[in-house]
Amino acid sequence: MKDIARIANPHGDDKVMEGCSIFGMMDTAGGCFSGRDVIRAIANMHVRGNGLGGGFAVYGLYPEYAEFYALHVMYLSHEGKAETESFLKERFQVVHAEELPTQPTNAILNPPLVWRYFLEANRQEPGGQSDDDYVVDKVMDINTLIRDAFVFSSGKDMAVFKGVGYPEEIGEYFCLEAYKGYLWTAHGRFPTNSPGWWGGAHPFSILDWTVIHNGELSSYGTNRRYLEQFGYHCTLQTDTEVIAYAVDLLIRKHGLPVELVAKIVAPPFWNEIERCPEEDQKLFRALRQVYGSLLLNGPFTVIIAHEGEMIGLTDRIRLRPLTAGVKDQVLYLSSEESAIRLICPDLESAWIPTGGEPIIGTLEKPLEPQRPTVAKEIGEASPNLGRKG
Repeated sequence: MKDIARIANPHGDDKVMEGCSIFGMMDTAGGCFSGRDVIRAIANMHVRGNGLGGGFAVYGLYPEYAEFYALHVMYLSHEGKAETESFLKERFQVVHAEELPTQPTNAILNPPLVWRYFLEANRQEPGGQSDDDYVVDKVMDINTLIRDAFVFSSGKDMAVFKGVGYPEEIGEYFCLEAYKGYLWTAHGRFPTNSPGWWGGAHPFSILDWTVIHNGELSSYGTNRRYLEQFGYHCTLQTDTEVIAYAVDLLIRKHGLPVELVAKIVAPPFWNEIERCPEEDQKLFRALRQVYGSLLLNGPFTVIIAHEGEMIGLTDRIRLRPLTAGVKDQVLYLSSEESAIRLICPDLESAWIPTGGEPIIGTLEKPLEPQRPTVAKEIGEASPNLGRKG
């Protein structure tokens, strides 16, 4: 395992359990927009962070390289960079490589070197492994075997930008107003049980899945050990990392719909299950038996994103805040309604979702601007919010 204690931010801030801010904005018609309003919205929740982590995920920003895997890699030494680039050249066709553009920002001190690589899988091993599985394996190899190198973004036509600083400072440092995408998520961090360092900032990502999180997972050890059985390795010293890998496993590899994944990570209480129809009871009991180790125990709100979809979800009793809003074809998710109204003062609707109820924006189905009807039955799927572009 890598020794990252030596690079953890040494600030001794007091623990603030309700900290962290999250924000998501998606044009469900597929229209692309700059990061300007997203940066303004997350900056409006400045007091929820402490400057030890900020980050963004952007989808649709690399149209000229959309068919290639885009790896963003942070390096803590030139030796780590040299070893990683040798690794990549042996296992991929490197279509393009460059240092990520940045600009001097007073608040950003001692940043690591960050490069991006656009790659095509060059699999030498025989067998039926998919390109996605191949990339996941190689990302895990770099993050566990190569010292001073961390892949923190690895999807197609999307990217993660993150680091130590307030999110508006990270946005300035990485020149995010110059990028455009149809889906943006943003995070302001207040570390509680883990170090504030560049790799520990949110979002956490694997392939095109990204997760931002407000809360604390007391189930982290159980979740991590379960995921290790499937080849995932947690190297970034933050509990949120397990959520990204769990979503990749459940949706991409096991083919489960989002509504069922919500019932795995934030399942109904047993007394609620007992009041369900018999068929639903069988389903929920089976999910708990098979995937009980992926239950997320503790308070949490997450925004999960991947190509063409954004999902908001809270724990079962909603111990962390989430507000949803709609204006025309745009879906907003935020820790605070004020951040949404700052950039969209004429919202058509805003509401607080029920605990464990996923709010889903997608390019594939029409957006419903009115307040959605909250599902009353435990087994009933929540409304889908989206439109095909």
